[in-house]
Amino acid sequence: MSTATTPASDVSAAPISAPAAVSFAEAFRFWLKLGFISFGGPAGQIAIMHTELVERRRWISEQRFLHALNYCMLLPGPEAQQLATYIGWLMHRTWGGIVAGALFVLPSLFILIALSWIYLRFGDVPLVAGVFFGFKPAVTALVLHAAHRIGTRALKNRWMWGIAAASFVAIFAFDAPFPAIVLAAGLVGHFGARRWPQVFALGGGHSGAKASYGPALIDDHTPAPVHARFSRSHLAKVLAAGVGLWLLAMAALVATNGLQGTLTQMGWFFTKAALLTFGGAYAVLPYVYQGAVETHQWLSGPQMIDGLALGETTPGPLIMVVAFVGFVGGWLKQVLGPEALFLGGALAATVVTLFTFLPSFVFILAGGPLVEATHGKLGFTAPLSAITAAVVGVILNLAMFFAYHVLWPQGFGGHFDVMSAAIGAAAAVALFRFKVGVMPLLGACAAAGLIVSWLLPLLR
Repeated sequence: MSTATTPASDVSAAPISAPAAVSFAEAFRFWLKLGFISFGGPAGQIAIMHTELVERRRWISEQRFLHALNYCMLLPGPEAQQLATYIGWLMHRTWGGIVAGALFVLPSLFILIALSWIYLRFGDVPLVAGVFFGFKPAVTALVLHAAHRIGTRALKNRWMWGIAAASFVAIFAFDAPFPAIVLAAGLVGHFGARRWPQVFALGGGHSGAKASYGPALIDDHTPAPVHARFSRSHLAKVLAAGVGLWLLAMAALVATNGLQGTLTQMGWFFTKAALLTFGGAYAVLPYVYQGAVETHQWLSGPQMIDGLALGETTPGPLIMVVAFVGFVGGWLKQVLGPEALFLGGALAATVVTLFTFLPSFVFILAGGPLVEATHGKLGFTAPLSAITAAVVGVILNLAMFFAYHVLWPQGFGGHFDVMSAAIGAAAAVALFRFKVGVMPLLGACAAAGLIVSWLLPLLR
């Protein structure tokens, strides 16, 4: 992938004419490529899109790109996938958005189905077991690092620290459900902002002075195309189509599996999860754990950690870990019978992915015209600020949960795993001190796990 850019200081070197119109076929090829190279989590994926679409290809200007991103940051769901959907929709109408958003997800779905099968089929093989022995402490360090990264952006004052602490206590000590924590934090932000608006102003953000990369196809002052202009009829059609598709898919599951069937329960559960992913994938993982591990028992806690490791090693949004959850649940629950374990797992992974991402498409296709009509006027960010602060406490609890399973595999009454602790500590130092990327980190920890799993039997 080319990453050549025009230096910000060398304005004279910027092109003086906008690029030619982009055909649907050309855009299709780019979105397909993006689906296979979108590693690095949301920050890395957004950086890749910025490099390709703003700097190199100049399909969209910096200001329009960031305006779309700010909207996606306000929504539940994976912001990078929603941003791709938004830009695809802006360029090539509804089908452009659907193609861009779908191709952002489909490669990782197919890869995760294959990796999940390998995991379940060969997970007891010493080579595979050694790799996952190294993965588990690395994932614990990654979750802890995510809490720190989000916290440095969100916890700007004592109020936000207090909300984070309260959410941690609520989920750790009282096992409060994640939706209740999100609702409570949103209400605190909503009402608190009326009295202390400066306290709940959305921090961080993606604004500021921007470099000039030359005229863009969709430039700062390019009028919104006809399909991007708001109309009530368009809004009603998109909402009707989204709700209708959801009802059709859910009715098909109920008809074939019954209300209490595994696939039906997955569809309903991940619909709720899709509406609660404020703050990214790490924020919703505690909710997925509560439902998938504790309530429905589709997989175990250690398997959840392994799934997160696989999600970190594949392209696409990290929330695609839900495909692993679906595959393992479909396999273990034998949704298509004991003779079709792979097909049952693949079907469950597909069902979970559909219900997880359907709301994101509706949010973009329905809300896009409103956003195009309100450049720089997005409000109602106070509840999001409070929710993001609460998410920090929730993610910290998740890190403690992972650490417990990794360091005390048989519970507190069992032995303390010194080697896992050493790998986890080294991973934390690599992340916090040396800013090592996710892929090199997981590769090094997998190698360490293999070495340890080979040496331990020799030392006994």
